[in-house]
Amino acid sequence: MANYVLVAGARLGSWAWDEVVPHLTAAGHGVYPLTLSGLAEKQGVSATQQTHVEDIVDEIERQDLRDVVLVGHSYSGIPVGQAAERVGDRLAGVVFVDSSIPADGEPFVSSWPDGGAAVKAVIAENGGFWPVAPAAHFEGHGLTDEHIARIVRGSTPHPGATLTEPAVLERPLGDLQGTYIKCTLGDPEPSDDVAKLLVSEYWKLIEMDTGHWPMFSQPRELAQILLDTVGE
Repeated sequence: MANYVLVAGARLGSWAWDEVVPHLTAAGHGVYPLTLSGLAEKQGVSATQQTHVEDIVDEIERQDLRDVVLVGHSYSGIPVGQAAERVGDRLAGVVFVDSSIPADGEPFVSSWPDGGAAVKAVIAENGGFWPVAPAAHFEGHGLTDEHIARIVRGSTPHPGATLTEPAVLERPLGDLQGTYIKCTLGDPEPSDDVAKLLVSEYWKLIEMDTGHWPMFSQPRELAQILLDTVGE
């Protein structure tokens, strides 16, 4: 049996996986949804990007987990990708759910059209935090009004340093056993950096016909994909 460590994207906590967890536990696997420092119930805890990497590594080591499937959604692909190479033979695989992927020396915002200048300005204007997104941000992603209300209600401002500090990778990400889940609603093609990784024999692409938050819009389908990664 595998042990899934689930890490949601910016502004979200472990609660974002509530509808996915039962499907994984019903199949007999260990499931460890994780809230990163500075978010949700850990709001107020100071956090840098490396803090988030350490959050993930520390959870795996504290629980003494083996056969770990690390799952990162959206922003959390950045710390998950870094943590994946630091947990050694504890790792069974890593799954990126419509997420960013880390590149050595590059921050999360580096792939944004303006190099992240607009986000950095917003962070500076909001006391070092990326503010909670309005409801309109989630429209067009296959979410119900109830889903959107729940996401907005549960979101917390995101520690800005985690978005602007560079990632640190010791070896190429393509050397990991990786699965990339592309949510195709509104944005059907993987980004260029993901496409480059997919040429690796260790990586594969799976598409979901939904928007950027599949743990809400299609939790059962997402859980099945995660289960399938273990059976391969």
